[in-house]
Amino acid sequence: MDAVADLFQRLLRKSGQPANDDLKAYIHTLFLDGANRDAGLFSRVHVRTDGTVSGFLGVLPVEMQFEGRRLLAANCGTFACDDRDSDPFAGARLLRDVLSGPQDLSFSETSNDISTDMWRTMRAGVLASYSLEWLRILKPAAFALEAVAGKVSAARLLSPVAKLGDAILCRRGGKQTWSHYAPLAGKADAFAATPADNAEFAALGVELVAQFPLRPAWDQPTLEAMLKHAERKALHGERIQHIVRARSGKPVGLYLYYGNPGGIGRAVQVMAAPGQEAIVIDCLIRNAHERGLVAVRGRTQPQLLQAMIGKKCAFLHTSSTVVHARDPAILAALTHGQPFLNGLAGEGWTRLIGDRFG
Repeated sequence: MDAVADLFQRLLRKSGQPANDDLKAYIHTLFLDGANRDAGLFSRVHVRTDGTVSGFLGVLPVEMQFEGRRLLAANCGTFACDDRDSDPFAGARLLRDVLSGPQDLSFSETSNDISTDMWRTMRAGVLASYSLEWLRILKPAAFALEAVAGKVSAARLLSPVAKLGDAILCRRGGKQTWSHYAPLAGKADAFAATPADNAEFAALGVELVAQFPLRPAWDQPTLEAMLKHAERKALHGERIQHIVRARSGKPVGLYLYYGNPGGIGRAVQVMAAPGQEAIVIDCLIRNAHERGLVAVRGRTQPQLLQAMIGKKCAFLHTSSTVVHARDPAILAALTHGQPFLNGLAGEGWTRLIGDRFG
């Protein structure tokens, strides 16, 4: 675990500092304590001839359901390989070894271009409608400044100028535009988004995921445990975990995102009852605007993608959702159906994405 943590720190966090005990302990908890030993589903390391570790592919076991069948899935998230020049096939050997395991299907939602090419050579498919990120700009001047400040922190000294520019733009009002967001009257006014604890959120999540033919076989304790992990994402900001309800009190959806005023929010999960996706998205965007965020972003799913048409969202590709299965029926359900993947069904709930350690 020490060697794996150092690889993660150096290659994925781009840090020259050695991994601390907090990171080492968390990787142990996630990938060793969470291994499915009965099924033989484990993470893998690539070892040099001198015994040192040069690569790691982290595997999170996920129980899934499909047409009344119980499936075992391998969520292949954390993937890091050293020595690409001296041993360019180490990553491919790691991935091939994992894909030959006992699981019914394998997937990753964070596959970069190099990893995606490896998956494709092993007959995996890329899910295009799951492989985009949506972005809704709320305050354009402040958003541009925040994007620059990510690389040049001194740029934040121009915040007063950005606020003035956004104030002028927002005076125009009247309709939604690509340049800024205006909280206009609409159907979402008949709904309320209120904070939810992990138990409430998990109970509704279990209910809403049942609409998908291929989905995680969550029970409430499992989802609560994942949400407990997700409580800590210091790099992403304050956690906002809401349930959206109609005036009657009936829940119609939920969302989980992170972000601080003046920053860019990151949505980890958006779920809705059939036909209510647009309402839940509107509530999320309005909440982010009210809290002073300059933009909010998240990963697409087919139902969300359809509901975002007309909401002035931009779409970009940063990583791919890739899937692999040997059973033709499962593969068809993955590539031509609408499985529930990404977010809480991926690795977005772990502290490895968005948290500090130590």
